[in-house]
Amino acid sequence: MIEFKPLVATDIETIVSLIQEFYAIDNYPISVDVSKTLFQEFISNENLGKAWLIISVNEIVGYLILTFVFSFEHQGRIAFLDELYVTEKARGKGIGNEAIAFITTESRKLSLKLIYLEVEPHNEKAQKLYIASGFESHNRQLMKYKII
Repeated sequence: MIEFKPLVATDIETIVSLIQEFYAIDNYPISVDVSKTLFQEFISNENLGKAWLIISVNEIVGYLILTFVFSFEHQGRIAFLDELYVTEKARGKGIGNEAIAFITTESRKLSLKLIYLEVEPHNEKAQKLYIASGFESHNRQLMKYKII
């Protein structure tokens, strides 16, 4: 049985440790101190989004982070599945499928209109999971402008 535990302040050390594991896969930089500060802000403002630890057999095996955005095009609040991570030893057990089912159910409860996500081109397993769960490639190109 999989449980999705809402993130609270006492979980910040745990989730930051998991983020370090996740970011190491693609060599993304991470500042532990900045991440801890960001989680304090994120948890204290429910308008920013929600995060959950994924628990299987009383063991933390991953996490989900859903962030909120307001969209006129989509007529209300939408979400960005900012992160979904399942630890290496927990993969291949259906946890990703359950996490997607959970997040889509939660998104309906939150009256969200749409969920966006990013997936690395090399992560074919994740792409297959998302497509099988009803996600589709977007016909627009995601672009970014970094504020320094």
